Amino acid sequence: MKTLQTTFFLFVFVPLVNSAPPIQQDPLQFYEYDTDVTMGSLMQQDYEMQSKDIRKDGTNVSLDTSLRLQGDESERNVPPTKDTNLPTCLLCVCLSGSVYCEEIDIEAVPPLPKETAYLYARFNKIKRIAVSDFADITTLRRIDFSGNRIEEIEDGAFSKLLLLEELSLAENRLLKLPVLPPKLTTFNANQNRIKSRGIKANAFKKLTNLAYLYLGHNALESVPLNLPESLRILHLQYNNITTITDDTFCKSNNTRYIRTHMDEIRMEGNPILLAKHVNAFSCLRTLPVGTYY
Repeated sequence: MKTLQTTFFLFVFVPLVNSAPPIQQDPLQFYEYDTDVTMGSLMQQDYEMQSKDIRKDGTNVSLDTSLRLQGDESERNVPPTKDTNLPTCLLCVCLSGSVYCEEIDIEAVPPLPKETAYLYARFNKIKRIAVSDFADITTLRRIDFSGNRIEEIEDGAFSKLLLLEELSLAENRLLKLPVLPPKLTTFNANQNRIKSRGIKANAFKKLTNLAYLYLGHNALESVPLNLPESLRILHLQYNNITTITDDTFCKSNNTRYIRTHMDEIRMEGNPILLAKHVNAFSCLRTLPVGTYY
């Protein structure tokens, strides 16, 4: 009996199943995304963008990577510069207490964020530095005005910069030196038009931290007086120096005196025969570079 039921079931239902139409399924659709916008290409584009010079309003601002991109970990943790809405920060680059305004043809010192510590304004058209330029910026530690057209610096322009350690006024048109801030370690006034009367007798006397003094390629007739004991490097090459006294570097009343920190004095290119002034160098560990015969 069971065999008959099974045979009947197969006879009736199997043909029905075989004749049933297949279930219609929508074919799977695979969307091919734009292969140009991949993670690898995005990273490459980002790298290329970072490799280019920073541009502001179409102006190419070249950064000195050795100064700005190789800082230690402490520099990386410095908070971003405030007041970035200043017009200066639209034209220049304001970054972690530093302002870079190089080769953009500015004719005056721009307004600076109050926490500025480093100002680089090289190769512009600045002609004058006023007291008001730094009246509220007491945090400055380094200023570089190399390659401008500076002819005048108002008295007291740097008087409030008590933290300033490095100042460069090289390649300008100065006839005299301003009063310098007391904590300077480096001062560069190479390639100006400075004569001896443009340097006060005590201009460097109180600069007890000054180690590097560059006054080459000017119009000095004599070596500046009262050079501080801290001085290590002195460049006076290619001036118009014609005389040196026994007290210029040494102390004529103290034969035991030795200027222990002085490592280098350059005086080549001056109309003076150094061999005629041997006593002027008796306190030095090395003789100045210049003409001896």
